[in-house]
Amino acid sequence: MRQFWFVLTLIAAAGAQAVDPRPLPEFDNDDPGEWFNGTPLTVADLRGKVVLVDVWTYDCWNCYRSFPWLRSLETRLADRDFMVVGIHSPEFAHERDPARVAAKIREFQLHHPVMMDNDFAYWNAYGNRYWPAFYLVDKQGMIRHRFAGETHAETGKARAIEAAIEALLKE
Repeated sequence: MRQFWFVLTLIAAAGAQAVDPRPLPEFDNDDPGEWFNGTPLTVADLRGKVVLVDVWTYDCWNCYRSFPWLRSLETRLADRDFMVVGIHSPEFAHERDPARVAAKIREFQLHHPVMMDNDFAYWNAYGNRYWPAFYLVDKQGMIRHRFAGETHAETGKARAIEAAIEALLKE
């Protein structure tokens, strides 16, 4: 019980927004040309894994300055039931070009699946308002936590997200 309260304290300190658990929206883009680092995913493909959904856009400084932490997290949890799924929701018209998105994914050394969300359908399904935004999904496909803003290793926010991931991995 003490660990549970510690996790809640970390999450509150990091400015996480409490969410009533709700199902992860189905990925609405099934065009293979608008998915990178893999084929189009479905929510069913993610069952049994803890998933961190990262909503970002490539011209967002706060987004790409979070990628070193995100890559480190993926490396540390590579042998666990955990994965990251990126959702690229463009702020500007030039960010809608799949070739440019692909180039930025290579530049930022992202290896997880990334879906383009040019029409903001997925952004709207979340009721999202931020770049970057991180949605933490449990093994049953329910969104359990939401975090917003730039994240760096060893910060309160990173520790809170990682503690929430660990708690969900143990469920």
